[in-house]
Amino acid sequence: MEKENMRYQEGRRISVISLVSNTLLALLKIFIGFFGSSKALIADGFHSVSDMASTIIVMISIKFSETPADKNHPYGHEKAEALGTNILSVILILTAFFLGRDAVLTIFEGDIAEPGSWALVAAFISIVVKELLYRYTIKIGEKINSRGLIADAHHHRSDAFSSIAALIGIGGAKLGFRFLDPLAGLVVAFLILKVGYEIMRDTSYELMDGRPAKEKIEEIRDLAESIDGVIDIHDIKLRSYGPNYIVDLKIVVRDQLSVVEGHNIACQVENIIIDNTDDVKDVLVHIDPASIYKS
Repeated sequence: MEKENMRYQEGRRISVISLVSNTLLALLKIFIGFFGSSKALIADGFHSVSDMASTIIVMISIKFSETPADKNHPYGHEKAEALGTNILSVILILTAFFLGRDAVLTIFEGDIAEPGSWALVAAFISIVVKELLYRYTIKIGEKINSRGLIADAHHHRSDAFSSIAALIGIGGAKLGFRFLDPLAGLVVAFLILKVGYEIMRDTSYELMDGRPAKEKIEEIRDLAESIDGVIDIHDIKLRSYGPNYIVDLKIVVRDQLSVVEGHNIACQVENIIIDNTDDVKDVLVHIDPASIYKS
């Protein structure tokens, strides 16, 4: 319980910092972009708005995922984090679509104003702030093994890249190539779409109980095989639940063992896996007698 509380506190602190930073950045970029006639900066500003939404979703999903198991959710609520992150991906994809459409219409209409000098300053500030947020968020996300925070960190990095695109577009427009500003807005939309797709792909894989990394399965196998009385291991299955895994596996033991002896071996396998991994919350061990398994 103490570990779960620490995890929530760490996640909440970085989420509050992200929320405040993104709110200020969004207001700055949209305001200057609107009055400075920069489509690229406006698009970048709405990217920061989507960052605000993502941070709020991450905060709520991490908090909800810490809710203890109950009668209706016997495995706990950890998948709430993946569900919240999937909602974030939908927000990103929709944001990208509307920003991209607006940029394309501006390019074809051809009535493009020259951006103001303050738009360059706002884009540069955004690059610095978003890169710092990325580094801090990814550090905390990996520390507490939060897929939501890690996704949010990559969202910060994509925002930094979109601000670089905005900076280039604004600078080019001020040099006389005005089409570069809405073109940069289109690039920003594409970057947002790319991040949204990647987040949706990864979280959908988790929600569908996709197979985890091979190294994790081998780690579980090695631990189980170290127990005396275990002849073989087969059919190892892992399911992701937020930052944790639930393990199902089958062990092969001698035919002559009593029920109690087989049960004791299964308990030893369960204990060694849970005690020697930080991210396994439960283990279900099925026992197969050697004669049946070989046949």
